[in-house]
Parts: sequence; C-alpha cells; structure tokens
Amino acid sequence: MSKLNIGIILGSTRQGRVSPQVGEWVKGIADKRGDANYEIVDIAEYKLPLLGEADATEQAAKWNEKLASLDGFVFIVSEYNHSISGALKNALDYAREAWNDKAAGIVSYGSVGGGRAAEHLRGILGELSIADVRIHPALSLFTDFENYTVFKPADLHLTNVNGMLDQVLAWSGALKTLRQ
Repeated sequence: MSKLNIGIILGSTRQGRVSPQVGEWVKGIADKRGDANYEIVDIAEYKLPLLGEADATEQAAKWNEKLASLDGFVFIVSEYNHSISGALKNALDYAREAWNDKAAGIVSYGSVGGGRAAEHLRGILGELSIADVRIHPALSLFTDFENYTVFKPADLHLTNVNGMLDQVLAWSGALKTLRQ
C-alpha cells in the first residue's frame, strides 16, 4: 500500500504568526517516523478572499486541488478570541467534497493552549465530514514560546504529537477505503 499524504495546515495568515514554527516542528517529528508523506499547507499562499466577496475561481480551484490530493490533515490552530482565525474558517468554507471522509488531528496554541479554538474547529470539521482524532497537543504561549514569539516546546509534547499522528494515520487509512 502506498503511503498516505497528510497536509499540515497552517491556520493563520497574519504577520508575525508563529504557526509556521509550530507546523515545521510537527513536520519534523512526522518526517522522522517515515510512515506517511507529510507536507506543510499554508493557507496564506492561496490568497483566498472572503467567501462571496470576490471572484476566487482560480484560487478556490487550486485550494480544492491541493486538499483533494491529501488523505488527512493536521491543523495548526491558534486561538483568536476563543475561536479559530477568520482566515482558517474562510479556507474551510472554500471547499466541501475535498474535505469529506478524511481524518484530522489538531495542534493548538494560545494562552490556554488553544483549547477553545480546537473545540470550535471540531464542530466545523464534523459538518465537513472530517473525522477528528482524540489526542490533541495543546501548546501554551506562556511555557512553550519565548516572549510569545519563539517556539520552544516542552519535550512532553512529543508523546502527544506522535499519538495524534498514530490516530490520524489509522483513521486516514480507514477512511481512504470510502473514497476509492
């Protein structure tokens, strides 16, 4: 069986964001496993306008094509006002079928580990027919970041990231059979 393709989706687009640091950290852990093809998917690169406010046919087609090529996801989610970023919600809304019958893990960060954003994301993922896994690495802006900007994760998170990846791969493999 060929390796699964897992996208690590950066859920923030703002200047000064730390999601690229977190995403690269997750990818580094994942790549060492050698059990799937992992890639960073940065929603900022797709330049999706607010849904319905401009013609985004080309951007939406590229976004959907990328999502369709993936078997599962790891969302890197920052907490904005007790929820996910507007950019991530917008990107989620730009696709439908490309999300369906796939699995996702969530790595969140914020003042309380991004837990509230992760919980909001779980409800959205359910509506998109994405099976979210239970293990959820939650990173604190206070203890896992230096000056809130330089990512320095505690070693204890490695167990949760690997456990989450185990679950994402198991579910992604099982759900792939529904899409064939």
